[in-house]
Amino acid sequence: MTIDQQSSSSSSSGSGTAVWGPPPTAPPQAPEAGEPKQPYLRRLWRGRPEDPRWARPALFGLLAATFVLYLYNLSASGYANSFYSAAVQAGSRSWKAFFFGSLDAGNAITVDKPSAFLWPMELSVRIFGLNSWAILTPEVLMGVGTVAVVYAAVRRRFSPASGLIAGAVLALTPVAALMFRFNNPDAMLALLMALACYLVVRAVEDGRTRWLVWAGVAVGFAFLAKTLQAFLILPPLAIVYAVCGPGKLRKRLGQLAAATLALVVAGGWWVAIVELWPASSRPYIGGSQNNSFLELTFGYNGLGRINGDETGSVGGGGGGNGSGRWGATGWDRMFNSEIGSQISWLLPAALILLVAGLWATRKLRRTSVTRASFLVWGGSLLITMVVFSYMAGIFHQYYTVALAPYLAAVTGMGAGLLWEKRRELWASITLAASVVAAAAWGYVLLNRTAGYLPWLKWLVLIGGLAAALGLVFAGRISRQPVLGAAAVGLVAALAGPTAYTLSTVDSAHTGSIPTAGPAGASRMGFGGGRGPGGGNGGMRGGFGGGGMPGRQSQQGQQGQGQQNGNGFPGGGMPGQNQQQGNGSTQGNGSTQGQGQNGNGFPGAGRMGEGGMGGGMGGAGGLLNGANVSSAAKSLLERDASKYTWVAASIGSQNAASYQLATGDPVMAIGGFNGTDPSPTLAQFKQYVAEGKIHYFIAGGGMGGGMGGSSNGTSSQISSWVQSTFKKVTVGSATFYDLTQKSS
Repeated sequence: MTIDQQSSSSSSSGSGTAVWGPPPTAPPQAPEAGEPKQPYLRRLWRGRPEDPRWARPALFGLLAATFVLYLYNLSASGYANSFYSAAVQAGSRSWKAFFFGSLDAGNAITVDKPSAFLWPMELSVRIFGLNSWAILTPEVLMGVGTVAVVYAAVRRRFSPASGLIAGAVLALTPVAALMFRFNNPDAMLALLMALACYLVVRAVEDGRTRWLVWAGVAVGFAFLAKTLQAFLILPPLAIVYAVCGPGKLRKRLGQLAAATLALVVAGGWWVAIVELWPASSRPYIGGSQNNSFLELTFGYNGLGRINGDETGSVGGGGGGNGSGRWGATGWDRMFNSEIGSQISWLLPAALILLVAGLWATRKLRRTSVTRASFLVWGGSLLITMVVFSYMAGIFHQYYTVALAPYLAAVTGMGAGLLWEKRRELWASITLAASVVAAAAWGYVLLNRTAGYLPWLKWLVLIGGLAAALGLVFAGRISRQPVLGAAAVGLVAALAGPTAYTLSTVDSAHTGSIPTAGPAGASRMGFGGGRGPGGGNGGMRGGFGGGGMPGRQSQQGQQGQGQQNGNGFPGGGMPGQNQQQGNGSTQGNGSTQGQGQNGNGFPGAGRMGEGGMGGGMGGAGGLLNGANVSSAAKSLLERDASKYTWVAASIGSQNAASYQLATGDPVMAIGGFNGTDPSPTLAQFKQYVAEGKIHYFIAGGGMGGGMGGSSNGTSSQISSWVQSTFKKVTVGSATFYDLTQKSS
């Protein structure tokens, strides 16, 4: 029975309680007595008996196409974010590092996140060895899994075509194609958040507690991937079930309490072990100032991201004018030139479809699963959008991958609902309006990169307008022309994001702040981005007076600092000329630009992929690490087995580069930014006296004094080493031999 038929049936009976779409939980019809049961593989291929025969093969085709698309050119990104790849390498060597999320197998310090998101990659590397495929393929599988979850969620209440549209929208969202091929925590987070939404809707269907408990488990493990970001969608999930769930209110509240308990257990067991473990026998908690995971969770990775007060960070803070170091905040943040091309292609259309879906279901019973589906997925979309739009702390473009599953589900559900009701004038007009919104906004986004496929924006705009005209009359013309108009509209809506997705998978992405799309598609960030072929993602412009100097870049080869930049303490970067602009082995940027010296990061210029020079201080070491020469590698590998750490370096990215090159532990002094007070100068001196560290690598991360941290530990260690030990130069890299005093 179609949505229209069930709606009409409901209206004629006056009950107003019918649920649109096929029955979600109806079991397959049992074979009659004596009739043989179909083989499992045939049932798997055929799918639901009420589905058209093409539905299940089309789903398998979508998943296979997503898998192939995301696997394409995967190894071009090398180790992607070397910070996390080094932790994966460490976890594949040491079970202690595996559990805690240590950056090195010597267990000096952890990454600045919980360790769960590393576990699939570490297990893969244990099986297949350390290489790009072993690290990134688990992320690809998470992407395919997320597409499958979104399809399943939409298909349960709507048509197979609606589920396919939702899955395709997700797979072809540029930031999804970026992050499901990258080794940051966001891939696991997106998968688990989508799964939680699916499970809550299942709970609304039949009122079974187990679905809510499993949803709590999903959110708990998502917390172990990216801490408090996993809790953003808890309000809409809890409210929707409390209001729309079946049964009495007391029962629903009890079920939510059980789900909360499951969340606490799933996310809290690891936290409890880490907090109760003696600090002297575990690694330092990276990103914290007091060696506490709870401090990291509620400070640097928690409220600090909202209000910008991030001790030890590279700087957050939205100003009173709604702008800050991490881009302008405000209601339009998801649409601006920094973020828009990553996620917002279908966002205007999705918002229209969400409103239409809620309007169309307004008269259904309280427990309507169709309305609950819009509330769960739409509520998750809206609350995440609002938080992202106004958070004043560290914010990167790739965070928006969290929106992709919600946006895709709302788009598929809304399009399916309006299609079934297209004979009603309001529905056909609204469906046409959503196509116009997608086409018009696609034109705007494509026009921001005017040199990239300049013909495509006109194809999108004209195709979308033509399709919308046909859809307006969907209830008055024959089926075939309407299907043609719908197909043209779908192609027009997806053409822009598809082109950007293809550019994304065709390019290498390295560093800490990757972005999707062609060169110039996104204009915020500092460091990271695109590898050979010249995409975006490098630094654009300067930090402003007193911070990192503005720079210009010519083909990613040579950068020059502004003369009035003050630089950073502790191995930071003064305003000076620097060579070797391709600080990553993947790196050659392609765009030439002039760094600006205004306030904040955004500017007209940009650095080539690789950031700033390999092995030197500042953002090069902070966000992209070093280009390790074969001579430097040989130096560190000499007598490596005698030492716990073959070397130590300020900042995690620099340390990670040398660790990945040698395969031996390298201590990251001060953690990611070089600002964590670990190890102290006294502890470092003790390690050196005990013969646990062979070399100190000059340069590296920001050092002390950054982001509110005044301990200066990294600066103290650097000064002591340089004044005490023998200097060794290998090519352009400088080391200090901690076993030989200077003369």
